Amino acid sequence: MPPLTQVWITLQNNFEQYEKWCLGIKLLAIVLAGTGMAGLLPWPGVVALLLVLWLQEGILRTSHSRLGAHLLQLEQRKKLHTHAEEDVLLLHTEWLAKRPAASGLVIEYMRNALRPTVAYPYVILVMLPVLNRLLNH
Repeated sequence: MPPLTQVWITLQNNFEQYEKWCLGIKLLAIVLAGTGMAGLLPWPGVVALLLVLWLQEGILRTSHSRLGAHLLQLEQRKKLHTHAEEDVLLLHTEWLAKRPAASGLVIEYMRNALRPTVAYPYVILVMLPVLNRLLNH
């Protein structure tokens, strides 16, 4: 198997694992909100933990998007037949060259956390205590 293909398969498998981890975080958030709805945990703590999970998914999605961008570069190199082996192995070097300062990283994490596919279901889950209070009064 050509080295480029091996690299692509490995990175693609990792890309799919990120999807599974993000789904797992979402499912944990739903269970956590359910415990708040059942009155098993106090809502302020539940909301704080939901916000932590939301940001954690944003951080994972940032790494996920970087990996996806690298996969696209590999595919473009393959398509153009410009795939020197040393070029395809530069994932971290390329990321480090583009890495923003700490404030830029935080902004990138927040931007990813606010993407609709990430923000759902957190916005709804964070609003549950407000909705619960409105419906029960």
